[in-house]
Amino acid sequence: MGFPAYPGVPMLSGFFDLPWWGHALVALALTHVTIAGVTIYLHRHQAHRALDLGPLPSHFFRFWLWLTTGMVTKEWAAIHRKHHAKCETADDPHSPQVLGLNRVLWGGVFLYVKESHNAETMARYGHGTPDDWLERHLYTPGQKLGILLMLAIDLALFGLVPGALIWGVQMLWIPFWAAGVINGAGHFVGYRHFACGDASTNLLPWGILIGGEELHNNHHAYPTSARLSNRWYEFDIGWLYIRLLEMLGQARVKKVAPTPRLAAARPAVDLDTLQAIVTHRYDVMAKYMKSLRQIYREEAKQLKPSLDAASLRALKRALARDAEELPEPERQRCVAALGHSRRLSLGVEMRRELVALWQRSTATREELLARLQDWCRRAEDSGVRQLEEFSRRLRRYAM
Repeated sequence: MGFPAYPGVPMLSGFFDLPWWGHALVALALTHVTIAGVTIYLHRHQAHRALDLGPLPSHFFRFWLWLTTGMVTKEWAAIHRKHHAKCETADDPHSPQVLGLNRVLWGGVFLYVKESHNAETMARYGHGTPDDWLERHLYTPGQKLGILLMLAIDLALFGLVPGALIWGVQMLWIPFWAAGVINGAGHFVGYRHFACGDASTNLLPWGILIGGEELHNNHHAYPTSARLSNRWYEFDIGWLYIRLLEMLGQARVKKVAPTPRLAAARPAVDLDTLQAIVTHRYDVMAKYMKSLRQIYREEAKQLKPSLDAASLRALKRALARDAEELPEPERQRCVAALGHSRRLSLGVEMRRELVALWQRSTATREELLARLQDWCRRAEDSGVRQLEEFSRRLRRYAM
């Protein structure tokens, strides 16, 4: 049974006569191809160069995105690169931390269009994107032509009403899910594996609906990784497609997030240990934060009689973020609360020193090694069990 014809409503039959659920499945299938094009071609291949694509999938995705989104490769890549370079600042094209969640969630596409007209952004961040005859003469000047052609195809295949509805879903899918949900909710709610200096979050551990882009915190930690999943329970369907393309000889993965390797503990940290710690810094910090939370749980029982609930909440938040990043009243509560716990105060201070190891761009390797050795010595002499155990773990990191 096909799409129902209601009295008084003119209907044009399409090539395919499908039931309503058939049209729904077609819409989901078509939008999923678009999602795959965005995550594999625009995001991982063009914006971050995490993989090379063969000419067949590369041009298919470029053509398909022209039909279903009207997006220009150079514009998308440039805006996304600027987002990483200026993340959570006033220059970020779409930060919900700056602009507010509602504005990005519901109006992300308008922020994208506004930034696409910024000539400086295009010139600075749009390098290395396609600049062939098709791009110059069809895809870039004919952005609207592609989506109108898609409308004609949908109407011809599925009929007037279902074709128009399928086309409407196609046109709204990327503006809502990518420009809105990923850029908005993906920097506002969810869980985090990595303290990577911005507010990015993983929305779900199963990246299926948005092609793996749900794992947004993982991506911000390792932007040039072709694989967005990082834990055993996370699934990135975009990575599955990339592996299939590899098997067909149509893709070559250039980089994935490094997997931490632990060896026997060295008697003392050396330059190789330093290199391994810097390379796996996000894993190092994730493990350190776990140790810090253990200290907090032990100390909180003793601190409750002397601290109010607001101070305890401020203290707990400061374990996940630097106190300097908190609002001033909360920061003051945190500083005062830390004065009641030597173990927590030491843990927070040593976290700052540890992060500084990979932020000191002007220091020599020998200077950084000396600081790391001093850090480990003080941790193991601190009398804080969690810091002692963590220092011994640091001596196990290997390349």
